[in-house]
Amino acid sequence: MDIFKNRNFVRLFFAALASQMGTTVGNMAFAFFLLDRFSSQPAYTTIAELMYSLPTVFVFFLVGVVADRFDRKKVAENCDWIRAGLTVVFFFVLYLQSIPLVFCVLFIRSAVTKFFYPAEASLVQAILRKDQYAQAAGLNQMLFSLFMLFGVGLGAFMYKTIGLHGAIALDFISFIISGFLIRSCNIPLEARQPNGEKGWKHITVKSSMHDFKEGIVYILKNKLLASLVFGYFIFGLVSGGLSVLPMFKMKYELSPDSYEWHTSLFTVVLGIGLLVGVGGGVLLSKKVKPEYLMSVPIFIAGVFIILLGFTDQLPIYYAAAFIAGTCIGPINTALGGWIPKIVHPRLMGRVSGWTDPLMMLAQSSALGLIALLFPGIIGNVDYIYYGLAGVILLAALYYFIALPRFSTQTAEVDVQAALKRQKNTKAKINSAL
Repeated sequence: MDIFKNRNFVRLFFAALASQMGTTVGNMAFAFFLLDRFSSQPAYTTIAELMYSLPTVFVFFLVGVVADRFDRKKVAENCDWIRAGLTVVFFFVLYLQSIPLVFCVLFIRSAVTKFFYPAEASLVQAILRKDQYAQAAGLNQMLFSLFMLFGVGLGAFMYKTIGLHGAIALDFISFIISGFLIRSCNIPLEARQPNGEKGWKHITVKSSMHDFKEGIVYILKNKLLASLVFGYFIFGLVSGGLSVLPMFKMKYELSPDSYEWHTSLFTVVLGIGLLVGVGGGVLLSKKVKPEYLMSVPIFIAGVFIILLGFTDQLPIYYAAAFIAGTCIGPINTALGGWIPKIVHPRLMGRVSGWTDPLMMLAQSSALGLIALLFPGIIGNVDYIYYGLAGVILLAALYYFIALPRFSTQTAEVDVQAALKRQKNTKAKINSAL
């Protein structure tokens, strides 16, 4: 891949890898610690998971604004320094054995994490050619798949070998490495600050809400962009459903006596499918139009999710999970590769800042609906698979009809030309002064 010839991208990619490592290892190790120390109070583990997702509700309207109004490189870098500092606090707070205080530190650290990815995604848009966006999205999806495959196992291994404090120390080292990698990037100022130089004195509650509203209006006015951003909601529904439905399927139908092992194996099979799908998606992105790289795999995934509910044979269940995962990979590659092509760089932070909240909302909605319906209202878990598949098939039909039409109506943004114009405009203003 010629994308790895871009030194800035290589550094940002490995910074994202280190950042993800720092986020995952300590969190997983802490979950195992809670299960060991408070085995009679499993609610603690659930609350800890909530501390990782709940901050989205409080900062989602700010993360994109910060990425667009401040120096994106400094935002991403400072996120690493702050998380490294909070990790040190976390390390020592554990000795106090105050679980509420520990949860508070986790909440704040997770809130800071939410600011990292919109800033990093906006930098990636500015330093790559438009034909490289799909490759970058595929590589990011590959990272996600790897941590999905090995994240829990890695956390368990670190917890058993170097202990909870050792895992937290590894978090600290990961954030430091990520921070230095981002600092070493040589990214032009106009790419880091496409809206010009802004300071805290220019940021008020009123201006922040105006910027947030501007981002929403920008998305809604562009039918293609709105449809693509909605794709992350669909992605979240699938993610939320597949996080618990396999466990229920194994427990109540396929393997009641060893459902834990088979549920873990399902995650591995799905993750391998995602990896294969990502590789295939990157290759297909050069030959297949993105509208079909999205709609066709969504349809096929929906069909095989029906099969996940219908079958009562473990080999068929795993085969269907693998194929569904293989289809999900290209969808994310298409989304991540298409959005940067049609978004102006000055608004990229606000657009990318919507992906995480939408996915979290969809995941929470799916989990809440499943908790409400099963087993009180719907006694057979297979019907929930069919319902999830129905939503996915409707989305596939919509995308198959709408995306080709919207794509002809939407012009791609020449990101490099837009940044160059901004640089020239700034130079003229400075010369006039």
